Amino acid sequence: MTAAVLSTGTELTRGELVNTNATWLADALTGSGFDVVALDTVGDDEAHLAAALTRLGAEHDVVVCTGGLGPTTDDLTSAVVAKLLGVPLERDPVSLEAIRTRVERFGRKLTDSNAKQADFPRGATILPNAWGTAPGFAVRLGRAVACFLPGVPSEMERMFAAHVAPLLGPLPHVARHQVRLRTFGMAESQANDRLAGIEAAHGVVIGYRASLPEIEVKVLAEGTNKDEAERRAVAAAAEVRARLGSVVYGEGTTTLPAVLLALLQERGLTLAIAESCTGGLAAELVTNVPGASRVFLGGAVVYQNEVKTELLGVDARLIAEHGAVSREVALAMAEGVRTRCKASVGLAFTGIAGPDGGSEAKPVGLVHLAISRAEGGRHLERVFPGTREQVRRRAVFAGFALIRRELLGEPGA
Repeated sequence: MTAAVLSTGTELTRGELVNTNATWLADALTGSGFDVVALDTVGDDEAHLAAALTRLGAEHDVVVCTGGLGPTTDDLTSAVVAKLLGVPLERDPVSLEAIRTRVERFGRKLTDSNAKQADFPRGATILPNAWGTAPGFAVRLGRAVACFLPGVPSEMERMFAAHVAPLLGPLPHVARHQVRLRTFGMAESQANDRLAGIEAAHGVVIGYRASLPEIEVKVLAEGTNKDEAERRAVAAAAEVRARLGSVVYGEGTTTLPAVLLALLQERGLTLAIAESCTGGLAAELVTNVPGASRVFLGGAVVYQNEVKTELLGVDARLIAEHGAVSREVALAMAEGVRTRCKASVGLAFTGIAGPDGGSEAKPVGLVHLAISRAEGGRHLERVFPGTREQVRRRAVFAGFALIRRELLGEPGA
């Protein structure tokens, strides 16, 4: 069965917001066994919305639409759907009371604008929203089961899991299972070459998604039932892991910072970070992980040479002799932040993120990374391509991967 996602909102068509809802829904519908063949976006225009819904409803078995259920005049979805179905809008008292309770909880009074969010096409199946003021609804539109959800991502995702997935569950569809492997440290083309033949051998489809600086390898299998699809996907994914080796650091939605912190915690180790060219990005990514405080002790952004000396104890003569962007200074920074924070592992970055400041000897993109442990230090020198932000992000991930390899006892860079 085919499915389509329709996102509404002029803020999307103008490029003012990134459409993360479409990506999330496509993944969720694919994981549920539907063949997602269209991701459409329309602005807050009645004619354009009606045309898109008419076409998608005629061409697909499932349509999931987000946006246009709010309290303002540009929220048109319910009225447009009612007009397409040739039925009136009717106010649902249960939804109205839920909206009233929610707005009063935040010290506001129910307004006419809020109240219109309880208006649905006659005969619609209402999808309650326990996380916001905009309920959703579902109708039959052409050949499609059409589900309408609010555009707020956190609300949409929860409502899909609570209401839409069960609603679509009984529909006939191909049993599918997908394994998503997270990798860092290998180019997409190189990974593709290493995995040649797996698709034919296991009857799966392998896809790739680049999200700088990572590559996600997706292994999708179909079967006569869910168990068969899962078995084939898992078997193929195991071969993918074997061929790619340690560049595969996790599965699903995990992140490299989360995997690193879990590994440190498992071994009873703590971390401190010293950053120059990365400007605090490493600490930001680490502290985005819930529970990071169990492992991450702290760190310092040390841009100026004097600060490297005063805060981390880097010998000024070392900087004068080798330069701030050097192996020697990176190792001294890692040692300094480790000892001052009393951490098990110190991680340091010093480099030239650009777009200027480079030289023939030390080009833009050059980064020295180092880790320090009581047992000794380890250093990595790289010249990363890309913009300033890309260089910083690539450097941070390389630093995390360097610690991971050190803790796992893996050689190489």
